[in-house]
Amino acid sequence: MTSEVSSEAGAPTAADPVEEKVAAAADCDEKETEVDTKVVADVEEKKMSEPLSSDPPSVEKCSSFREESNFLSDLKEAEKKALIELRAKVEEAIFEGKLLHEKQEEQKPKEKKEVTKEKQKTDPETREGGEGETAKLDQAKEKKEEVTEKEKADHEAQRGGEGEQAKLDQGKEEEEVNEKECGEGEKAIHRQAKEEEEKEKVDPETQEEGEGEKAKVDQTADVKAEEKAAPLEEKAIATAASEAKNVGDSDKEATLWGVPLLPSKGSERADVILLKFLRARDFKVKDAFEMLQNVLVWRKQSRIDSILDEESLGADFVAACYMDGVDRERHPVCYNMPGVFQDDKLYQETFGSEQGREKFQRWRVQLMEKGIKALDFTPAGVASLLQITDLNNSPGPSKKELRTTMKQVVQLLQDNYPELVARNIFINVPFWYYAFHALISPFLTQRTRSKFVFARPAKVAETLLRYIPAEAVPVRYGGLKRDDDTEFLAEDGGVSEVIVKSNSTETIEIPAPEGGTTLFWDLSVLGWEVSYKEEFVPTDEGSYTIVVRKSKKMAAAELPVRNSFRNSEPGKVLLTIENNSFWKKKALYRYKIKTSC
Repeated sequence: MTSEVSSEAGAPTAADPVEEKVAAAADCDEKETEVDTKVVADVEEKKMSEPLSSDPPSVEKCSSFREESNFLSDLKEAEKKALIELRAKVEEAIFEGKLLHEKQEEQKPKEKKEVTKEKQKTDPETREGGEGETAKLDQAKEKKEEVTEKEKADHEAQRGGEGEQAKLDQGKEEEEVNEKECGEGEKAIHRQAKEEEEKEKVDPETQEEGEGEKAKVDQTADVKAEEKAAPLEEKAIATAASEAKNVGDSDKEATLWGVPLLPSKGSERADVILLKFLRARDFKVKDAFEMLQNVLVWRKQSRIDSILDEESLGADFVAACYMDGVDRERHPVCYNMPGVFQDDKLYQETFGSEQGREKFQRWRVQLMEKGIKALDFTPAGVASLLQITDLNNSPGPSKKELRTTMKQVVQLLQDNYPELVARNIFINVPFWYYAFHALISPFLTQRTRSKFVFARPAKVAETLLRYIPAEAVPVRYGGLKRDDDTEFLAEDGGVSEVIVKSNSTETIEIPAPEGGTTLFWDLSVLGWEVSYKEEFVPTDEGSYTIVVRKSKKMAAAELPVRNSFRNSEPGKVLLTIENNSFWKKKALYRYKIKTSC
């Protein structure tokens, strides 16, 4: 069984320990023969692709990261469900006017409290007025009682008719008899008792009348209080309705990075943005929705949508951070250069005051917005950036203000620009930075940390070239991109490469089939430490070879070479690379031929 698998895969001898593992697996289960064959093939391919001598590791990563697809068909079922749920949640919030003005919901109870307070202020005043009127009424009532007691008694007697009058006359006669019998003392007693009886008859009626009037006064006070409170409540309701209408209208027009958030308007582009929030929150719909709301509120409060109009904002920081080119996947590339802050004057102006630090943070956000302008947010398009941070000559950890500000910038970008950075590459990393990175790591999510790539000075070019084409990597990093280059344009084509094995020589040939032309070329060898020369060899064997550049031992830090030669006769330019080291080398080159007018 082992021999069959080995022969099919074209593997090495059975003595190979990896081969033995494959054979053992095949013996355990014959049905897995096809899988094992692939494993053997992979092992052989790996061995065939190994260099003649192993290179030291050039890039350190926190963990591997691969940007996910934004096509709906490529999502897992749980991810599709979360996207549909978030989409519905956003649409509901837009139509209810709750998306952009989350904090206004917290202000509404405050408005109600203010109306209640106004009503409470009005009620005591009304009550005080009512109590004053009641007191006056009581005084008038008492006087009226004193003056009209007899009149009311007479009135009651008259209403009683003749029977009552007879009783009254009879009572008077009895009083006269009693007065005669009892004398003057008893007369006084009987009169007093009579007056009390008559008063008791009148008091209930007067008391009922007073209570009715007092009730009317209290009712009047309540009506006045309600009349004063009603306009305040109506005004609050009208204001709330107006705000709700405005909020609803503004929510329907809400956009983020130029994409309408209403699903029916934004279509696939809106889904791409919503997926960013979901991925930043591990597809937890509630957390993703809250993050989206917080971002929108922050953008409105900080006036981010108009930040690109602030032209003078970053005049002092142009060299500190800039956008330049795209990577192999068409992500715009952003270069961060903290080394410029070694200048004490610039450092103090930027980080020496709270105003300067806030200005720097706002400028960094502005630069992020500029990069986002280059994104299209389509499933098949570009929806994120590539960040490169060059730590060469960067201020050390002793610069407290810089360290604190950069932490704040990192947190700001992470909170408000989810999944907008495809990868963070740190180059020219000094040893002290690893300690600094350990300090800021707790402020980063695991997903963010997984996007980090670190490269020490000797491996900068090799690292960048994994992600960025050579024609887009600046010359100072081992690429072929030059500022304001007029010789090589994007339409001139890409860059070719050749591997120079250890202890071997490779020659690159640039043909010049006609005389009177000018040849231009760029060449770079990663890690250099090779001998390099250039010469022109005429087609006519009778002509002499012309040395364009003498052989020279190229140091590791050498920049890419650009040269040109004008030929007077047909021939070819030969670029010779002699590698006497134990490491294989990769050479990158391109050339162009211009015909003289």
